[in-house]
Amino acid sequence: MATGPLVAAKPFLIKQQYENYTAEQQSVWSELVSKRLPQIREYACREYLEGYEIIGLSEDRLPNFTEITAQLKPRTGWSTTAVSGFLPADAFFEMLEARMFPTTTWLRSRDSLAYIPEPDIFHDVFGHVPMHAHSVFADFLQHYGSVCAHVKDPQTLERLGRLFWYTVEFGIMRQGDKIKVYGSGIISSHGECSNVIEGGLESETLIWRRSWKLP
Repeated sequence: MATGPLVAAKPFLIKQQYENYTAEQQSVWSELVSKRLPQIREYACREYLEGYEIIGLSEDRLPNFTEITAQLKPRTGWSTTAVSGFLPADAFFEMLEARMFPTTTWLRSRDSLAYIPEPDIFHDVFGHVPMHAHSVFADFLQHYGSVCAHVKDPQTLERLGRLFWYTVEFGIMRQGDKIKVYGSGIISSHGECSNVIEGGLESETLIWRRSWKLP
């Protein structure tokens, strides 16, 4: 794990100005969570659901990064760290290696509840962060960042990027005889989650074939 100060990521670090969120933004957050919870409670993996409770996410108010980090840090060493926006690869991997999850602070508008082209606080926190409370996943994510931070070969990085996409972003698993979801892109999207659940085993097989470019 990285022990020194961040270098590549430093220009992107900001503070979450929680007091600046408006009543409208709080209301949008509440609507987003209330719409996703019924499906999530049925189809998310138990590790996600446990993490949701551990970090103290609320349907009533936007997440406070300081409060979440206070729950995560003693448990898995992770922090939820505010950044200004999309990070270049070296900054992103550097933060993962240091167990600092880069998290945007902006929230989509009510006109864009179903889809946004880039991650917002709902995708980052509701989608990603509950899994950071699970020690195995937390260690995997840190190790992934550490490996990628030191890889120079573009083809290897591209393949590792697919691994991230089909696990951290669009990961599914079997628990008992059921398909359960844990990837943030599925967790935070009703449409994506519905596609996976309806696809069942076909979705599970397709994800791994795409990840490793199998025929």
